Amino acid sequence: MAAVPGVGRSAGSGVRRLRGSRVDQEGWEVPVPFGPRGSPSGAARDVVALRLPAVGAYLSVLRTTTAGLAARLDFALDEMEDLRIAVDEACAALLPIAVPGADLDVEFELTGDVMCVSVTVLTLDGAQPARDTFAWAVLSALAGSVDSHAGRDNRVTIVLQKQRACVRHEAK
Repeated sequence: MAAVPGVGRSAGSGVRRLRGSRVDQEGWEVPVPFGPRGSPSGAARDVVALRLPAVGAYLSVLRTTTAGLAARLDFALDEMEDLRIAVDEACAALLPIAVPGADLDVEFELTGDVMCVSVTVLTLDGAQPARDTFAWAVLSALAGSVDSHAGRDNRVTIVLQKQRACVRHEAK
């Protein structure tokens, strides 16, 4: 593998290593190729991770990414739109509780005909969004499966999972 230009030697140089890289035998930082990771069932899966500032102005990036990845799984147009809105709603629930200056970490996992989206943000107190609200009901209706959890470090995550509808071809 070729060395990453401009990255320099990693060992002892004070340069931060890039995510998805390793140091070769000569001390150069080189990229590690990403590919489908194996799921517990043995089926191939793809994972796309994004980190953006936890600011509403960046949500358009997530909506576009969501639609593009849903298209890759052959979701119908209405299913893509449901997912776009669901991701937007999940972010709308998390942004108000985010620590100022925090990042929004989003992971899209594509497995077969299922897309799982995890949206995580650092909060002041780790309080999860209320599940007995109209917004949560809308989120559940759009995504199919919705859950949330808080980590010990006050990071709150909302996980959405949507399965592509089966398309039946009728004989003519």
